[in-house]
Amino acid sequence: MKSEYQISASCIISGGTISKNGETLLSSTEGIDAFLTAAYHHLEGNYPKFYKMDNLSKLGWLAAEVLLKDSFDSAQYQPFEIGVVLANANSSLDADMRYIESIKEFASPALFVYTLPNIVIGEICIRHKFKGENLFFIQPEFDAEAIATQVDYLLREQKLTACVCGWADVLGAHYKAGLFLVEQSNGGQPFNAENMNRLFTAI
Repeated sequence: MKSEYQISASCIISGGTISKNGETLLSSTEGIDAFLTAAYHHLEGNYPKFYKMDNLSKLGWLAAEVLLKDSFDSAQYQPFEIGVVLANANSSLDADMRYIESIKEFASPALFVYTLPNIVIGEICIRHKFKGENLFFIQPEFDAEAIATQVDYLLREQKLTACVCGWADVLGAHYKAGLFLVEQSNGGQPFNAENMNRLFTAI
């Protein structure tokens, strides 16, 4: 697939490491809960709702923060021109299991909110005021070709002008996020599955 669009920024979070455009920003040996909180403080986050999110939303939200910081000029676009396309393998199973555990004693509405995988997209869109198309796919593994095909369609059909796309998956102690900012002509490298795979597997 050949696209006129480019990957203008990338962020990979995996195994205690946060990387942007191939450069390591943070490395830690802490478990997922402590790591996500440490990453939020490292980024000097100022978004109190972060503490209420489930781990999938925290992971995707953090990856979007890193991806867009100093890389994205939202003033170039109308809110409905910017969309989000994500995928993962475990849906919201991590939050589902925590919710099932919680209702043995007290059913927490706060946890129930996160028993849908696409809530992570909602958290990203609320934070950045994106109002364009958004999609969340469940795939056995990161399928760059499928994601690239869908995003390319949305851009070519002018349903979007810019898109945040990629992968955000959490289950217990295992997690990985790989987000890509796709725009028409803003530097970077060609938007295609090969480049997404290369960046995704770098860490």
